Amino acid sequence: MQLNIFEYADQAGLEAARTCEAILRDTIAKQGHARIVLSTGASQFEFLSHFVKMNIEWDKIEMFHLDEYIGLPESRPASFRKYLKERFLKYAPVSRAWLIDGEGDEGQTVERLNDEIAKAPVDLALIGIGENAHIAFNDPPADFDNESPYTIVNLSDTCKTQQVREGWFDTNADVPQQAITMTVKQILKSRHIVSVVPHQAKASAILNTIQGGVDHNVPATILKTHPSWRLYLDKESAAPIYQWA
Repeated sequence: MQLNIFEYADQAGLEAARTCEAILRDTIAKQGHARIVLSTGASQFEFLSHFVKMNIEWDKIEMFHLDEYIGLPESRPASFRKYLKERFLKYAPVSRAWLIDGEGDEGQTVERLNDEIAKAPVDLALIGIGENAHIAFNDPPADFDNESPYTIVNLSDTCKTQQVREGWFDTNADVPQQAITMTVKQILKSRHIVSVVPHQAKASAILNTIQGGVDHNVPATILKTHPSWRLYLDKESAAPIYQWA
């Protein structure tokens, strides 16, 4: 793990974007194209605002979507497809974007995504960490052994509470019961993983991730086994680390 701590969330987002630019430029120079995975949520606002402005040949990049609610219309503010179209695809004209359609037949959607992502390795995955330390929608206790690239999961109450607190839904009851998510094993197959995790609400999850061993109940701990994982924090999310250290 490469740990990077900055004073403010915007600084963390900017430096992470610069790192991703360097990774993608190098990858494109070597193989002519690149494949990325993008996460969503309030913690990614600052990063994406800088990432779309980087000097990257977007037309040589294929993008995969990390997760999406089942049954949630794209017109709703909480839709991750809507989020990515408005905050990323509007500014970054990638060659292909594999967005997850949670409104159709979810089994067929998973099968299609699995077929496409298996065609070549993912070069860079942007993986956020939830307040319960989930990665994608792999809530604790997370399944570290599922071989399927994408799968259908039930969302935990703590995950739903985070979505309500961030303003995406009015109540826990409004949050869909299930989602389609990239699995832990597929995330770990990525050549590089970058996690941008600012704000005080993530402080406990970050501390539990860093101080503990690999634990299904703290899913983000599995990222520490990856050979190229970079973690970007601001002073708020990093605060408990200093006390623990």
